[in-house]
Amino acid sequence: MIEDGSSAPQRKPRGGRVSLAAIAELAGVSPPTVSKVFNGRDGVGAETRERVEDLLRDHGYRRPPAEVETRSIEVVCHRMLGSIAMEILRGVADVAGANGGTATFTDAGRPWIDALLERRPAGVVSVVAGVTARQAGLLTRDDIPLVVLDPVVDLPGVPVIGSTNWSGALAATRHLLGLGHRRIGVLTGPVKDLAARARLDGFRAALDHAEIRYDESLERRGVFTFDDGVRLGLELLALPDPPTAVVCGDDLQAMGVYEAARRSGRRIPDDLSVVGFDDVDQAAWLAPGLTTVRQPFAEMGALAAKVVLGLTAGEAAGRDRFELGTSLVVRGSTAAVR
Repeated sequence: MIEDGSSAPQRKPRGGRVSLAAIAELAGVSPPTVSKVFNGRDGVGAETRERVEDLLRDHGYRRPPAEVETRSIEVVCHRMLGSIAMEILRGVADVAGANGGTATFTDAGRPWIDALLERRPAGVVSVVAGVTARQAGLLTRDDIPLVVLDPVVDLPGVPVIGSTNWSGALAATRHLLGLGHRRIGVLTGPVKDLAARARLDGFRAALDHAEIRYDESLERRGVFTFDDGVRLGLELLALPDPPTAVVCGDDLQAMGVYEAARRSGRRIPDDLSVVGFDDVDQAAWLAPGLTTVRQPFAEMGALAAKVVLGLTAGEAAGRDRFELGTSLVVRGSTAAVR
C-alpha cells in the first residue's frame, strides 16, 4: 500500500505507465492526494477524486485489493506476570476463537507499539503494561480499539477492566481481624499504581471499621516482586513490636514474606499469618498453602475481548470501567493470634 506524504515512492510502473507524481501533475493536485485516491481513503473532494481516478485508470493503475480483515486480539503484557498473563490470554483466546479470531501475546518489556501498528490487530488488551497516553493516542489514530486491565495510570476514554481491589483487601483484613490479629502489617505496591492504592485503601478501611488506629510503622511500600517481599518482610519482622500478620499487595510479595519468616525463625501460621492477593497457581503449592484474594483473570480477559470486539463493530463500550468480583480463598497461612 502506498502511504500518504510527499515521500510516496516515485515509480514508473511496468508497461511504460507514468509515475504517481506525474499523475498528480496531470491532475493538478499533490502526490499525497493521488495516494489517497489510489488507496481509497477519505479526504478528497468528489470532483477531484473523479479526475484522479480517470487518470489512474487511463494510465493502467488498478486499486490494490482490500486487505483481509484481521480478527486477532493482541494481549500486551510483561512476561514476568507468568500464570496471570496465561489466564488472561486464555480468556481472550476463548472469546476471540468463538468469533473466528485468534489471540496473540506481545511482551511489553521491549518496544512494541510500532510493530503492533504495522500488524493492525482487531484490538489490543493491555495488562498492567504501563500504556502511555501517547501509545493510546496512536492506537486511536489507527482505529485500533484498546482495553486496559488494571492500568497503572488513568487513560481517559479507554475502557478499563478491573476487579474489586478495595473490597478484596477489605475482606482479607477482616479475615485477620476475625482471627484476633490487631498488629497487622501491610506491603503495598507503587503509589502511582491504581490497583495498589485501592488495595491499601481497603486495608485501611477494615481497620477503621474495627476502630483500630492505622500504624504507619507497619506499612511498607515497594513493588510486586518476591525480592521486595523478602526485603520488606524482614524489615517488619525486625521491628521491636513486630506484626502478628501481614497483608501483601500480591502473591509474589507474600511468597517473599514466607522466606523472610523462614530467615527470622518464624513459622507460618503459628508465629505469623500471611495473606496474598491474586491467587496465582503457586499459592496453592506453598507449604502451608497461601490464604489469598482471588482475581478472576480468565473472566477479566474474556470480558476485555468482548469489549474490544464490540468496539471493533462500532458499538459503544457502555461505561468507562468494568469490575469483576474478588473472593477470599482461605488456606493454611492464617490462624488465630497467639
